[in-house]
Amino acid sequence: MKTNFALVALAAASLGGAVSWHYATEHPAAPTYVYAQGGAPSLTFAPMVRKIAPAVVNISSSRVVRTSGSQNRNRRGGRGQQQPQTPEDFFGQLFGNGGGMFPGMPDQPRREGGVGSGVIVSGDGYILTNNHVVDKADTVKVSLNDRREFTAKVIGTDPHTDIAVLKIEGRNLPAVPIGQTKPAVGDLALAIGNPFGIGQTVTMGIVSATGRNQMNIEQYEDFIQTDAAINPGNSGGALVNTNGELIGINTAILAGGGGGNQGIGFAIPVAMAHEVMDQLVKTGKVVRGYMGAQIQDVTPTLAKAFNLKGINGAALTNIESGTPAEKAGLQAGDVVTAVNGEPISDSNSLRLRISRTAPGTPVRLTVQRPEGPKEVTVTLGQLPSQDKDDDGQPDLRGGNKTPLEGVSVDDLDAQTARQLQIAPSTKGVVVTEVDVASAAYEAGLRRGDVIQSVNRKPVTSVGEFETAVGRGGSVLLLVNRGGATRFVAIEK
Repeated sequence: MKTNFALVALAAASLGGAVSWHYATEHPAAPTYVYAQGGAPSLTFAPMVRKIAPAVVNISSSRVVRTSGSQNRNRRGGRGQQQPQTPEDFFGQLFGNGGGMFPGMPDQPRREGGVGSGVIVSGDGYILTNNHVVDKADTVKVSLNDRREFTAKVIGTDPHTDIAVLKIEGRNLPAVPIGQTKPAVGDLALAIGNPFGIGQTVTMGIVSATGRNQMNIEQYEDFIQTDAAINPGNSGGALVNTNGELIGINTAILAGGGGGNQGIGFAIPVAMAHEVMDQLVKTGKVVRGYMGAQIQDVTPTLAKAFNLKGINGAALTNIESGTPAEKAGLQAGDVVTAVNGEPISDSNSLRLRISRTAPGTPVRLTVQRPEGPKEVTVTLGQLPSQDKDDDGQPDLRGGNKTPLEGVSVDDLDAQTARQLQIAPSTKGVVVTEVDVASAAYEAGLRRGDVIQSVNRKPVTSVGEFETAVGRGGSVLLLVNRGGATRFVAIEK
């Protein structure tokens, strides 16, 4: 039977100055072998769990909302897909997303609550959790294993990484040591949290993958994937290694229709959470570095079009006017292969490096151009409050026919540009037809796309387009779709 999967944010089910970090200078605990009388030794994590579990807390939040029978709850995700769900959706499926047994009733205020998990990371009471655990809450309660309860203050939140920072005031608070060694695929990992609100639970698995991105869970993604059992309510809980060190904040799962654990869970790396938390504690907000260029991955087809030796790097598809990228002399078509001498594997790698660098910092980019590699220094600006989306990776596959066979274009005027939701000043030709059997369609070209350049030569009319295409073989197009630009390589 075919199973439909969805990415699930794991906040528990909804019922309607500088941090003093607790770093691990030595292993606080480790797996222990115990011996049964007359038996073989067996491995136990009990001593380690007893040491760190008290720092993993339960979080309950509540807020007043107005509902009606006709209310349609917004969910994260795109059209045409099974959408990511928060735990409130699970209860909504049972009791209805709004008017309950009395649909159509006028809006009535009611209190809605949820539960999740958190991790105390400093002895003075700072707690890491997920933004979606406390999003829009007016009251947040924290419960410890020793039954102490606190009202927490929300220090700050960052929806783009799904991190939130809470603060409680108490004495002798336990804290989980922060791991400083990056986890590796195959490492054992333990997840500790409060699944389904039943109480603290410990599960074990391995690190299945690192650097997971393009999951459409958050705007900035660099997830640790694990098969340690994670369920709704584990959100904000701890993913720890076998030395009892925090390596991640559990955030989401890939789940079937029932919303439960399928052995594919995702955690925010502690290094990313640490950086976000430090900013939230110091300033109450997160600022990110900004370059001002749209980017995309380098596929094998693009690598061939760019005459690159490999597929590592990120291609710049558009340089925005007046931005640090333009001031530094970067160009559309540059392929960034390293930042400050460290290799860049793909567009997400570049995006994370830039966003996690403080505004005002000069960064040295190694870019590949047709004439060869070049070093360009860019002094980063501050990302505007309305984050700019990076271009996605197109489906770039070659075909056996003439590259642009089956493609029709027309001159672009200001009225058409407005209809296509692009700047009226945009220059190029608009695609009026693409044969679905053509190589261009397979490469990702669609009706309504605006072709701005062919083989890196700008085109402003059908005549210039036809001249640029000529009768050659493969072509490299710079395409504008809805204001976002990307390269499309079409092979003969």
